[in-house]
Amino acid sequence: VYLGTPEMAVRPLRDLVAAGHEVALVVTRADKRRGRGGELTPSPVKAAAIELGLTVSHAVDDVIDVAEGGAVELGVVVAFGQIIKPHVLEVLPFVNLHFSLLPRWRGAAPVERALLAGDELTGVCVMRLEEELDTGGIYASRSVPIDETTTAAELRGTLVEIGSDLLVETLARPIGEWIGNDRPQQGEPTYAAKFDASDFEIDWGAPVVDIHRLIRV
Repeated sequence: VYLGTPEMAVRPLRDLVAAGHEVALVVTRADKRRGRGGELTPSPVKAAAIELGLTVSHAVDDVIDVAEGGAVELGVVVAFGQIIKPHVLEVLPFVNLHFSLLPRWRGAAPVERALLAGDELTGVCVMRLEEELDTGGIYASRSVPIDETTTAAELRGTLVEIGSDLLVETLARPIGEWIGNDRPQQGEPTYAAKFDASDFEIDWGAPVVDIHRLIRV
């Protein structure tokens, strides 16, 4: 089963299908009303899943019904935007593709927070999903440098490409060989809080480097 919502979760889904993985169910957020006409618009992941001919649900608990059938081995989460509750985690092992080098930048906005902090290095992790926010052990990771001109859009694109490849490589091995063999996160955690409108207001009295980072975000 695959759980994801925004555009950055589309490529991993497509790549998993292209690699021959059977996706029994895709779970994503409910359609939202957009534009003047208020038409219902599917999430990018839902649109891609329908194009691929996959079954789509908006209810996380539907994972339980699919898992209890015995045909599903793994749940994959990419930018889903919701906490997976314990009763769902109990029926199936889950991995999460997270867009930072954990434990740095746990949370909702790791790409933007890495840029805003002036980090010179970030990356992606395939990690074990557990109830706490991004605390699970690491199955695989890959580093990505950040230079002084990288924008959030550019970094996001790079991380999605590298992360998707890493996810496919990890899942290419029989699950019994690696699931449960994760390594603990090492280091001091930092948290990537979600941005709101006020975070993008420029303080023109701030150092130039800080203003430049915010513009790049």
